Amino acid sequence: MIEDKNQKRTSLSELGEFGLIKHLVKEFDIKHETTVRGNGDDAAVIDFKDKQAVVSTDLLVEGVHFDLAYMPLKHLGYKAVMVNLSDVYAMNAVATQITVSIAVSNRFPLEAIEDLYAGIKQACKIYNVELVGGDTTSSNKGLLISVTAIGQVNAGDSVYREGAKPNDLLVVTGDLGGAYLGLQVLEREKAVFKVNPNSQPDLDMYSYIIERQLKPEARKDIIKLLADLDVKPTSMIDISDGLASEALHIADQSDVGVNIYEDKIPLDPQVIATCEEFKIDSTMVALSGGEDYELLFTISQEDFPKIKANPNLTVVGHITDKSEGSHLITRADTKIPLKAQGWNALLDS
Repeated sequence: MIEDKNQKRTSLSELGEFGLIKHLVKEFDIKHETTVRGNGDDAAVIDFKDKQAVVSTDLLVEGVHFDLAYMPLKHLGYKAVMVNLSDVYAMNAVATQITVSIAVSNRFPLEAIEDLYAGIKQACKIYNVELVGGDTTSSNKGLLISVTAIGQVNAGDSVYREGAKPNDLLVVTGDLGGAYLGLQVLEREKAVFKVNPNSQPDLDMYSYIIERQLKPEARKDIIKLLADLDVKPTSMIDISDGLASEALHIADQSDVGVNIYEDKIPLDPQVIATCEEFKIDSTMVALSGGEDYELLFTISQEDFPKIKANPNLTVVGHITDKSEGSHLITRADTKIPLKAQGWNALLDS
């Protein structure tokens, strides 16, 4: 595909801050009864009546959380929403509204920001959430995006990281490691491009793992599935920093130990093949890769028959007494202390 080098570029200064906001949100609809007032005032007004509100915020910074060398702006807008919706679903709640704030440098024309908001709009449409506010400002550090997600949950139905008890089963949704490997492929192709700008990478064989990195999906479906199965997790967290890190969060806040079985960790065939190509251990990728945005939760053993053989769910371990510690049980039946080696935003940037 040949890029049009003469694309129209509209300077953001032509619109001004309030003109830009009005332009970007004009096509976002309000449908939820809970949204009393959306964009266009000093603050949004949301009425959940007899439900509890759930709120989560994440900040994404260019050069730290994303690289525009290979991250399309439309995908970035979509992913920025997913990162926050995943946190809401990890509370066993339903997301209903978001706010989006951006800081943008003058290298971005209006058309680029429109692409970003096209991804945000697509996420809102698919996940049935509404954009109800936000802010824009200038930046001398590239692009920054802050999304706040708001959700609702019936009183007594919310699930926290604490609550896991010895003998509970540890369950994960989907498969793990794909997002990290997708990042490795994209970084490799970026390095090749720097050496030879005329190179045209063939990424068809990596389509699944690249999509896991560039366009992840939050697991809204799991909240409905668990409700339909009449299963309430005893604890839950989303997998943003790797399976090991999240399991240890549950263990720490629930004051318990945990065992994860290496041979139970769900891996996509493309993940396994790419690990072999990069000579990376697939277990370590699943434990420490991060950005999968799957859900990790615990259930009582009495609920196991309800989830047994469900293709969306895999039992990967169980909760132990705190005195036993937290371990990975290898395929050779060796116990290795579980360590959080996932990405640290304050250290790895």
